[in-house]
Amino acid sequence: MEEKNLGKILIVDDNEDLLFAAKMLLKKHAREVFIEKDPRRIPFLINNNNYDVVLLDMNFTEDTTSGKEGFHWLRKIKEIDPKAVVILITAFGDVEMAVQALKEGATDFILKPWQNEKLIATLSAAIKLKESYNQVDKLSSRQKQLQADMKKPFSEIIGHSASMKNVFSIIEKVAKTDANILILGENGTGKELIARAIHEQSERHDEIFVGVDMGAITESLFESELFGHKKGAYTDAKEDRAGRFEVADNGTLFLDEIGNLSMPLQSKLLTVLQKREVTRIGSNKSLPIDIRLICATNMPIHDMILESTFRQDLLYRINTVEIFLPPLRDRQDDIPILAEHFLKVYASKYRKQFKGLKHSAHQLLQRYSWPGNIRELQHAIERAIIMAEGEELDSRDFFFLSAKPTNDKINTNSLNLDEVEKNMIQKAIDKNSGNISKAAKELGLTRASLYRRLEKYGL
Repeated sequence: MEEKNLGKILIVDDNEDLLFAAKMLLKKHAREVFIEKDPRRIPFLINNNNYDVVLLDMNFTEDTTSGKEGFHWLRKIKEIDPKAVVILITAFGDVEMAVQALKEGATDFILKPWQNEKLIATLSAAIKLKESYNQVDKLSSRQKQLQADMKKPFSEIIGHSASMKNVFSIIEKVAKTDANILILGENGTGKELIARAIHEQSERHDEIFVGVDMGAITESLFESELFGHKKGAYTDAKEDRAGRFEVADNGTLFLDEIGNLSMPLQSKLLTVLQKREVTRIGSNKSLPIDIRLICATNMPIHDMILESTFRQDLLYRINTVEIFLPPLRDRQDDIPILAEHFLKVYASKYRKQFKGLKHSAHQLLQRYSWPGNIRELQHAIERAIIMAEGEELDSRDFFFLSAKPTNDKINTNSLNLDEVEKNMIQKAIDKNSGNISKAAKELGLTRASLYRRLEKYGL
């Protein structure tokens, strides 16, 4: 079977015999061939379809020799689609007209009656040009996305705890498939890192990974951001723009905080996922998409279905496999290695020399409940490094955590003097919002004495 590599072709000519002859010839080589004898339908056809090449007659019944009609419709096509590939055909061609046609934006120029081999060769060259246009558009959009991604810190997933080993096991099983993934977990647990890990281990790893924070997109910009828009589609649409679905074509699309979408936006998203095609705002053309979908949320999405705030059919569409990321408080074994990792990162960033964290610092970090999870730990290490003066971080460098809830409950019934002193120090620090000077004054201690006790008790 002969390969049909000429794509989708539109032929516009007022000669019906020529149209049918061309269609019979080209349907052996092209994926689809459309013919039209009335040039007035050109705007409708170009607005509602994607053609790889347009074969356009230069002379219609109203003017059979000058080529003015052909140039008029060429300009109209380029106005609608500046990247349209148009080949002009005429029986009255000359060099001067050919030069003008190229200046007007035509890709090539052929005379009729044409030689079949010459026509097919011309179309093949035009198809390659169209593919290069498409590739440039895709690369341009991807370049912008990659530049944004390069600004995101850290790409490693660090964890030796049993719960994380289970997560790694699931990733290994699902990554090579194209199954849709739903990642559940609190804010700051690293859901995007997991999504990127799945992409890197998938068959699409050489293609782009596109992340979208659904919680940061307003309802008015939802369609433009995800599906794209045409120039002039609305007031601020200064140029054609590909949406995130288009940019992610052949790669992975990560929709973070999907639980924040309103019901109307959920409906629009579901339609695109079902049809596997998008339509830019201001256009009637549907563009096929091929993506691997990964979603994430910190919301109780299964409860939301019972409350009718999340569509069950959309949940079925996005969660072929679910991955639950445990909070940091349930992965205490991972806190020391995460802390050491961030220590190296920020020590390098701020050009400081650190040997590591002291035992008292590790004790404090493991006792703290980390409501902000890994993101909070990351910020805590960064803040401590900026403010620290020694070569090792100790508990005093994390005084700002002492004012917050920890995993330990203060025991007010203990008669052990050390335990009572520890509890009183903790209360004083909590009461004074982590201000060491005020806490020391209230306890009747010097700052140095209080610091010694903080280190002693790992506070």
